[in-house]
Amino acid sequence: MNANLRHLRVFLAVLETGSMTRAADLCRVSQPAVTQAMAKLEAEAGQPLVLRRPGSIFATPAGSILKLRVTRTFDLLDPALAEVAPRLALTATAPQLKALIALSKAENFTLAAFRLGLSQPTVHRAISTLEQEVGQPLFDRTPHGVRPLRRTLALARAAQLAFSELEQARADLGELEGREIGSIVIGAMPLSRAGLLPRAIARFRQRWSRLTLRILDGPYTGMMEGLRRGEIDFLVGALRDPLPVADVVQEKLFDDRLGMLVRRGHPLAARASVTLAEVLACPMVAGAEGLPSRRALEQLIAPVGRPASLVESGSLALLRDLLRHSDHVGCISQTQAMAELEDGTLQLLPVDMSATARAIGITTRHGWLPTRAQRDILEDLRAVTATMA
Repeated sequence: MNANLRHLRVFLAVLETGSMTRAADLCRVSQPAVTQAMAKLEAEAGQPLVLRRPGSIFATPAGSILKLRVTRTFDLLDPALAEVAPRLALTATAPQLKALIALSKAENFTLAAFRLGLSQPTVHRAISTLEQEVGQPLFDRTPHGVRPLRRTLALARAAQLAFSELEQARADLGELEGREIGSIVIGAMPLSRAGLLPRAIARFRQRWSRLTLRILDGPYTGMMEGLRRGEIDFLVGALRDPLPVADVVQEKLFDDRLGMLVRRGHPLAARASVTLAEVLACPMVAGAEGLPSRRALEQLIAPVGRPASLVESGSLALLRDLLRHSDHVGCISQTQAMAELEDGTLQLLPVDMSATARAIGITTRHGWLPTRAQRDILEDLRAVTATMA
């Protein structure tokens, strides 16, 4: 959606006052400026946003959707602007705030300009204008670049979340007309990338055939930051206890357990029961040190001992292939090995692994309002979970 903040403030004023004239007075602009702002917003939305009736103006269904998102936008943005300087709520523009976001991340004017597709002087001018309004620097200048101040980082995060709301508005308005607009960005942790998420996506595609899905992977801390900034819509994977931050919400889907897996025909495969000592006597392959699965394994085997032979790797592909072609025993998430267990390539040894249970689920931002498409894929994740029980 158009990120012209002044136009969006005018739009809210029109609906709050029910009058173009009163909205013009409230926003301190001319009535023709109000009319022009409304016309531009409706042109971008591709549908009427207001109904004009004698004596008042009312929101259309599209206008009501946009009003909700724009209200949420300024609820996020205005407190952060006021914290930096009271005047910014009236003067800050979207290009300035986008430059602030880019520079806060890049800590370098040239890199920030490159990421925005703008010239370096344009970004420098946007930041300088903001700093003039604030009356003090927003960044520390150093020989190695610029460092955002704490209040600058808070404003950059609020602005990014605000712009995310406007992207949600664009998707909402498209959905109202039956159009698939925008994208869904999912942070996929290892315990979701095999089985759960692919099956949910397959279900989702039966209803949403064209909407872009972006599946990201990476360290939990990095994806959590992306979620909190609005760059990622939600995370799927292992939940944390306790939560590392207070502004996210977790929803448990199911418990996953580690399993001791071997190839079909392994010397232990036909046994009715297998002890941990017998497993540790075999060559083993497990996740690298520091991974949650490795910590769970070490806690499990601590009373018994250590493997006689160990291959450490964070590569799931390596682990699977090594199991297929040798007598190694692999300690791996049962969810991650779902496909191999179903086709019989690998099988579970009868070892009690209940102590390694980990909650798998969805993590979202507190107060997040998903679009219909986002709600649908969340429901698909829940439905797939029910079939896996």
